[in-house]
Amino acid sequence: MKPVLPLFVFIDACGWEIIRDRPFARALAPLRRPLRSVFGFSSACIPSILSGRWPAEHRNWCYFVYDPKNSPFKVLRPLGWLPRAITSRRIFRRLLSKVLRGPLGFKGYFDLYNLSFRHMPLFDFSEKKSPLQPGGMNRGKNIFDVLVEQGIPYHVSEPARGEEGNLAAMEADIAAEKIDFGFLYWPDLDGLMHRVGNDSPEVPAKLARYEGQMNQLMATARKHYRDVRLYVFSDHGMANCERTLDLRRRLAALPVSMPKDYAVVLDSTMARFWFFNERARAEVTACLAGVPQGRILSDNELTKLGTLFPDRQFGEMIFLVEEGTLVVPSDMGERPLRAMHGYHPDDPHSYAALMTNVGDVPDSVTAIPHVYGLMQKEAMAAHAANGGRGIRAEALSA
Repeated sequence: MKPVLPLFVFIDACGWEIIRDRPFARALAPLRRPLRSVFGFSSACIPSILSGRWPAEHRNWCYFVYDPKNSPFKVLRPLGWLPRAITSRRIFRRLLSKVLRGPLGFKGYFDLYNLSFRHMPLFDFSEKKSPLQPGGMNRGKNIFDVLVEQGIPYHVSEPARGEEGNLAAMEADIAAEKIDFGFLYWPDLDGLMHRVGNDSPEVPAKLARYEGQMNQLMATARKHYRDVRLYVFSDHGMANCERTLDLRRRLAALPVSMPKDYAVVLDSTMARFWFFNERARAEVTACLAGVPQGRILSDNELTKLGTLFPDRQFGEMIFLVEEGTLVVPSDMGERPLRAMHGYHPDDPHSYAALMTNVGDVPDSVTAIPHVYGLMQKEAMAAHAANGGRGIRAEALSA
């Protein structure tokens, strides 16, 4: 039996408002608090958790960016002649994304979503690497880089295995006493709540299943490690969608157009613009000023949110909608969803959650990038307690 194992269980979209009044995992992880999320989607939140940095620092934010020179999607231009009844279907998009992922050399999550094939050659995809692997950040290191550099044996989930497969793989490494750090990633709650919303009885049923699996995992771990330090956390919450906003129709009515005058990506909760002339900027700005369901974010606010990119890689103008509003149709989807995330981090349903059996979590851990510091500290302490070699000093400030 080894002395210590820190286990970090990441449940996507298991936000504070989801678990606050529920008994979920209270016996396993009785100490809990909300964590402020990062502005953006999981494409921003997960890299922030794994690196301890904000999107402007690690440069993982939204997926699609205007970059016609480097676009890998030029070969898809002929598909723009196909009817939208075919090309907007999720089964078609998912299959095509799966076929393209290998030839494009993308190692992380990849989805074409609902971006128009006529416009797709204008854009690049920003996450070509997996943040769950060493070397997976667009800029800087993540926790797995540090673990490899320090020779700390660890386990991390592989999304392709699925939740059941990753649980089994984690248990096998624990039973073999091979690791000094475990990171388990469960993404399916996010997809469930997109489909059914926060109030469906399927949500507590899914949480109950997770709790049973964590009980199983902890039982295995306690047979092989004397002290199992459990952290259960999320990246964001999920808000029910109460209204829709058709920005595409409003923009189509303007005397300027895409791609001649501007480019835009309509994400589910925001619109990101790049302008090619001042007239387009003025027309779009005036149009958005008349949309009461959202607002243009100032550079000052984007700076405070850690999402101001001086080179404007992710957009020159960011328009964000209110919590509960869904931009639809959008470049993410043609049809409404029951719930969504990606709103302002201060909106109630944006807050993530941290649950643990560890009593000395610092009060300074208040936002999801702070989980990185917990992971680093726990991994190094466990490695030392389990008889590992010394930690190099530079790792303590990585």
